[in-house]
Amino acid sequence: MFGCNNRNQQMRVYDPFREMENLQRSFFGDFFSNQSLAAFKTDITDEGDYYLLAADLPGFEKKDISLQLNGDTLTIQAQRASKVEQNNDKVVRMERSYGVYSRQFNVSEIDTDHIKASYENGVLSLRLPKKSTVLPQSKVLEIE
Repeated sequence: MFGCNNRNQQMRVYDPFREMENLQRSFFGDFFSNQSLAAFKTDITDEGDYYLLAADLPGFEKKDISLQLNGDTLTIQAQRASKVEQNNDKVVRMERSYGVYSRQFNVSEIDTDHIKASYENGVLSLRLPKKSTVLPQSKVLEIE
């Protein structure tokens, strides 16, 4: 089945999946098609003796961000509460997301006792010092 676009008079093939996606977007907005909201974006750079992790967390307050170490796993979690319950009768459209956002990172090669964290202008920065490589010590052995 073919359809005709009246705007520019081009023929296009009918795609039922595209039609369902358009219906879903018109009803739910982009909630289902934009799952990247659950995972915030990070950059990690190697700065020589440490790694620098920068995580984009715009709109969060410092008190809403937590860092947890569990063994060799670092968890960064941020939580944003919805204000809709307070102003439900005033909301015309809501596109911002609310809830818990979390990422986990392997820190087995990191000196976890010396991690430094800061939060400024919506960016969480973690200075992750590398574990120092312990070289075997040389020693003289006695002959019995």
